[in-house]
Amino acid sequence: MALNAQEAKMAHPRMAAGVLFFDAAGRVLMVEPTYKDYWEIPGGYVETGESPLHAAVREVEEELGFAPPLGRLLAVDWAPNKAEGDKVLYVFDGGQLGKDDLARLSLQREELKSIAFFTPEQISEHTIPRLARRVIAATQAREAAAPVYLEHGQAPGTEAA
Repeated sequence: MALNAQEAKMAHPRMAAGVLFFDAAGRVLMVEPTYKDYWEIPGGYVETGESPLHAAVREVEEELGFAPPLGRLLAVDWAPNKAEGDKVLYVFDGGQLGKDDLARLSLQREELKSIAFFTPEQISEHTIPRLARRVIAATQAREAAAPVYLEHGQAPGTEAA
């Protein structure tokens, strides 16, 4: 089906959804994928006809083996990639995980090597800069109880670190 001129100008971004889980010390749960050389947050791509929230729930269940209730939206990040095109990434609040929650985790071994909780400084050491900025901004949005809009993991008009 051919696109008309107006449709051809419209963005057709890929969408992904991730979740921030925290421990009692306020550190963020990160996952170590088998197929990447850096750590990620639980989550993945939104499928056709699926909402970002439902994608986040599905991905957490697939990756970690449990489906906790997810909280509010923390961040939306416009983060195009030269190889993949336009991307819009949603980050949701998974809340604090207690000992019982951690005991229920069952890693999808085909995708994940391990999990760990990291401080903001440690996140920057274990992942790519754009994701580190996104996670830190979403953590701050959680503390401020106000979602944030980001571009490449930062507020528009600010310089990348």
